[in-house]
Amino acid sequence: MGIKNILCDYSGNANRGSGLRHGLKLAEHHDAWLTGVLRHGRPVLEKRFELQVPDDVLEKLRQSDAARIRAVKDRFDDLVLEKGRSQKSEFIDLDPRDGLALSEFARSFDLVVTGNHSEDLSEEHMTAHPDLIALRSGRPVLVVPNGYEAPGLAEHALVAWDGKRSAARAVGDAMSILEEKAKVTVLTIGRSAPATVPGGGIVTALQRHGINAGHLHRHREGKTVAETIESVADEIDARLIIMGAYEHSKFAQDIFGGVTNEVLKTARVPVFLAH
Repeated sequence: MGIKNILCDYSGNANRGSGLRHGLKLAEHHDAWLTGVLRHGRPVLEKRFELQVPDDVLEKLRQSDAARIRAVKDRFDDLVLEKGRSQKSEFIDLDPRDGLALSEFARSFDLVVTGNHSEDLSEEHMTAHPDLIALRSGRPVLVVPNGYEAPGLAEHALVAWDGKRSAARAVGDAMSILEEKAKVTVLTIGRSAPATVPGGGIVTALQRHGINAGHLHRHREGKTVAETIESVADEIDARLIIMGAYEHSKFAQDIFGGVTNEVLKTARVPVFLAH
């Protein structure tokens, strides 16, 4: 299935627009429709102090928040106009009081593109959580690191393969993307499931799709799995990482750490996630 319907979710302030810029590159490449979305709740300060401050102060907080939302929309409109994509783009202000969660809204799109979650407390009520979108929407999510810039889309993709359900889902969801790459490297680490088996395996499956796919196996050698994935991506100059998300529960990963969380925090190239 081709990519014709892309959702670009707000993930931080105007100085961190890598997700939107990359989403526009994808929309242009696939001649796809691009929908920008900002799902926002009540500001943290308003919720925390609404019973302790006068109404006029609360109203100023609301007005300030409304101005920030308009600024997000204006930035979206300016960038799509600059790229000549205004006729196939739109912006949605997704108010949670309408009862629609962002993960539900995302289910009708081919791909969700977003930046990293902002840690700025003043943005907490409006910044995207790419991990939760991947976990709850059933749609693939492309997370673009803050500050990431590239003249074009990746020519070499790295598939982090452990043979588990989420990795298989990620490869399936990314197949139309992988078919366009000049090269795809399947990385297995430590005792993960093999990438090649008699009569099949993921490398064979990719090759049967006409993909120039090869295989690397690495031991961790004192590194975490996430560090190994990222060091190999650097080594082979892969500008896209494809991986499954949250094979173990997100709760456990939040408490004890995990590959998905670590890769999202430290990746230097876009990461394609599916659960």
